[in-house]
Amino acid sequence: MPNVGELSLQLRLDGADRLSEAAGIADETASPCTACGACCAYSREWPRFTTESDEALDRIPSKFVAESLSGMRCEEDRCAALVGRIGVETSCAIYADRPDVCRACLPGDDACQMAREKYGLPLIYA
Repeated sequence: MPNVGELSLQLRLDGADRLSEAAGIADETASPCTACGACCAYSREWPRFTTESDEALDRIPSKFVAESLSGMRCEEDRCAALVGRIGVETSCAIYADRPDVCRACLPGDDACQMAREKYGLPLIYA
């Protein structure tokens, strides 16, 4: 039987697949996030560490951690781990080890919509 974390991840993936289909994205494994990245460049305050274990934090390369150790290093508002062009094609250099706050932002949620609006990207409706 899957645990709560596995179920949560599957729900997120299923939701991203439905949004990709609705947006006309051909690749079934694609997420609207890979053509966005706005949440990763919205504010230097967002990529903060909150509930991560010490072990989880140890997996994040130090070059991506802020000097204060309170969150991810940012260049202006953009997370240093964000790769690519916002609104075109993006990815996370540490996706498997990204902080909990990054995992919590889901396609179409309030944080997503606010970030997309900042960059003039169309809103996503789930």
